[in-house]
Amino acid sequence: MTDTYHIPVMLKECIEGLNIKPNGIYVDLTFGGGGHSREILKKMTNGHLYAFDQDKDAVINAEKFDSESFTLIEGNFRYLKRYLKAYGITKVDGILGDLGISSHQIDEGSRGFSTRFDAELDMRMDQSADLTAKNVVNGYSQDELQRILGMYGEVRNAKTLAMAIVAERINKEIVTVEDLKAILNRFAKRGRENRYYAQVFQAIRIEVNQELKALEEVLEQSAEILNKGGRLVIMSYHSLEDRPVKNFIATGKIIGGVEKDFYGNVLKPLVAVNRKPIEASEEERAINNRARSAKLRVAEKI
Repeated sequence: MTDTYHIPVMLKECIEGLNIKPNGIYVDLTFGGGGHSREILKKMTNGHLYAFDQDKDAVINAEKFDSESFTLIEGNFRYLKRYLKAYGITKVDGILGDLGISSHQIDEGSRGFSTRFDAELDMRMDQSADLTAKNVVNGYSQDELQRILGMYGEVRNAKTLAMAIVAERINKEIVTVEDLKAILNRFAKRGRENRYYAQVFQAIRIEVNQELKALEEVLEQSAEILNKGGRLVIMSYHSLEDRPVKNFIATGKIIGGVEKDFYGNVLKPLVAVNRKPIEASEEERAINNRARSAKLRVAEKI
């Protein structure tokens, strides 16, 4: 296993945020290259760590972990409670999630996540899943494309772009990264093409992997299974991820109003440990691109 698979952002801050008990039970929602899991295990004596990942490459990494205190669950973290229950676990002491896409997935050109390589439009984190980026681009209606481009990519000209994609695919299927970029180039501002590519690819990737829905589901489950005093540590990389995390910690709801008791106290399962999100140091930002947009939020079960 190499550390280049995925360099964990704010590793020290994440581990400190978990406030690990040596005999506790912890969950790493996003195993990836195993960087966070490795550090969690160092602080354990007779506790146990359950890690989730649906990516086959990450599963191969986990095979190199030789610890009786470690279990990899090959599945989507949106089924957190169900999978843990299969292992007889109903309560845990900490949950860590490093959201979004891993460096490895971006750098593996054949996966179709990156605009730097030409490959078939795929973008599946779970390579056994049915829905691919090619399916989305060629199969979604104009209205559906406009919705995901606007909502998940915050693309300003989402309607125009959706129309162009639909018009293009009538004549020829949009199969590769370069096929899609050729359409995007007609609408991207000169000199800001890469930012435009990133917005569109983010939107499609989120849709393919149902990332925001999975995040909402795991947040709600985390509050149920954390022990009193247990920690939720979530690192996000854009506002679409950070917003539901922030809302859930503040109110106990992803969206909607605050619930209060008879005395006017806010009814919520978690309390923020840090008033503002933790951000990476200048030194870390200089050596790790992903650190620039990272926001780390830590909450404790009340």
